[in-house]
Amino acid sequence: MQASEVSRAVAAAMSIASSRGLTADDAIVLHNSNKLSLRLLPCDVLARVAPIAHQVAQFEVDLAQRLAASGCPVAALDPRVEPRVYERDGFAVTLWTYYEPVTPREVSPADFAHALERLHAGMRKLDVPTPRFTDRVEQAQQLVANRDLTPALADADRELLGDTLRNLRRVIGERGVAEQLLHGEPHPGNLLTTKNGLLFIDFETCCRGPVEFDLAHAPEEVSEHYPGVNRDVLRECRILVLAMITTWRWDRDDEFPNGRRLGTEWLGQIRAALDRNGLDAQG
Repeated sequence: MQASEVSRAVAAAMSIASSRGLTADDAIVLHNSNKLSLRLLPCDVLARVAPIAHQVAQFEVDLAQRLAASGCPVAALDPRVEPRVYERDGFAVTLWTYYEPVTPREVSPADFAHALERLHAGMRKLDVPTPRFTDRVEQAQQLVANRDLTPALADADRELLGDTLRNLRRVIGERGVAEQLLHGEPHPGNLLTTKNGLLFIDFETCCRGPVEFDLAHAPEEVSEHYPGVNRDVLRECRILVLAMITTWRWDRDDEFPNGRRLGTEWLGQIRAALDRNGLDAQG
């Protein structure tokens, strides 16, 4: 979120919390990307704020409630207020339980894998209309194809990303592996270490696909503790996901910290991964 919007977003979150009987005299910015995460004090609420035009907060609220009811390891909405999306000054705000981090913060790969396995098991029980993982790949392909949206992307890099996205999307789809509801981006930044155990957050990217697509977002060691992994699909998903997140960094509207530097670094990693695995970006 642009710095000019942050103060307005903070004011909107504090105003909504106060209007619901929660004392919010101060706010600490915990994370700022496409969505702002705030710790409101002294009520100790986690507020997530996004521009109304760019959010799917109601879907996330509904899904989080259903997952929690199924016993999945997910962060809960704040029980002191109605579980819904609140709107103010052009922002959509959701209010969640704040979990005090516990130490040590490092998560063992085995614990990470077990938490993700539990999440997937709960997700298999839900019938929720969501996009397929290929829809998210297509969004990245559209960015690559549109020079107006990715003006700083060099021609050779544009070709590399476009070919990699197209080829691996096809290859993984042709594998015929089982698909299910996924988190979509279960990277370490979306996993909280709390006294209640490991809890996943941020479900706006949920999609259907092979579990290997989720595992591709986690550290490599995690997959060694997850049962039944198709190693070929996982290898392909890792490169596909790397190509996707690299594409986001070249979006002219990307607000990720150090995004362009990471985008350049990851292009090199894609080339090395394709080389190492004997894959041809052009298929």
